[in-house]
Amino acid sequence: MEKGLISCFSKSCFLCNHCIPEWVPFVEKNKKMIHFKKGESIFQEGEKVEGIYFLNSGKVKVHKQWNEEKQLIIRFVKEGDVLGHRGFGNSNIYPVSATALEPTTVCFFTYDFFLASLKTNHELTFNLLMFYSAELENAEQRMRDLVHMDTRGKIADALLMLKNHFGCDKDGNIEMKLTRQDLSSFVGATYETVFKIINELVKEKTISVKGKEIKIVNEKKMRSYTLPAEVKK
Repeated sequence: MEKGLISCFSKSCFLCNHCIPEWVPFVEKNKKMIHFKKGESIFQEGEKVEGIYFLNSGKVKVHKQWNEEKQLIIRFVKEGDVLGHRGFGNSNIYPVSATALEPTTVCFFTYDFFLASLKTNHELTFNLLMFYSAELENAEQRMRDLVHMDTRGKIADALLMLKNHFGCDKDGNIEMKLTRQDLSSFVGATYETVFKIINELVKEKTISVKGKEIKIVNEKKMRSYTLPAEVKK
């Protein structure tokens, strides 16, 4: 972890975009830019909340320990997204962990300064409320999907979500180089099952895979795997 003066991409920053112009100088004065290496922990489940993070660059996974050996990935975070907000509450303890998936830079603000920002900037407070609401809705939808979809459907849904969230490169590959282990942790399946189904999807030419790069070749077919059983019939 390195701390330094790194330019903030204000166009994508949640805090900068929703605070009044008069508050921006305070944001500049109180921000702390921190760089994390690939695989480095940003914060860990059970730690005391020190503040909130806004992703300046890179990609991050937010995950929770499932048991002693397994973890469940809750979501993936990209530039401009918020990190650490789940710890804001009565306990002031992070209920999840965040780990950099590639070299990542975050913009950090202390707990007290962010609370002062919320009290001063009504638009920021409103948009954070909307963010919480959307995240809760997505989490509930994902819980239903994990229960009702078969593993193939879960993998198809995860890859479609990643494509929508991160976009694609010039060759059509999803802009997220994901390991099979992380994909397994995201869909709640074993590594062996995910590996088998990925190979089947490649064989039927629904996706193409080169190393960690995945390209959805037949999106219509991929979406059909995510439909409820009664609709598939």
